[in-house]
Amino acid sequence: MRVTSVDNGHRGRAKVAIWMMDKLTGRAPDIVRTLMYRPSFFGRHAARAFQLVMRGPSPWSVTERELFAAYTSRLNQCPF
Repeated sequence: MRVTSVDNGHRGRAKVAIWMMDKLTGRAPDIVRTLMYRPSFFGRHAARAFQLVMRGPSPWSVTERELFAAYTSRLNQCPF
């Protein structure tokens, strides 16, 4: 299910950033759109958590964690 406000509901700097990414890459990644929509409610907190999980202390390398994320996205038929 796609929430239309995450596609079109950005304001201020986020709206400009999304517009620029769309122009440069064809479409800003969904995770970027989600993190930039209402960042004080969800985005900043989720970004901190993602950073900790993907770059924090771990027995797995950053490369391994990125591969795990890409593989999981693939299994879930989620474009990465």
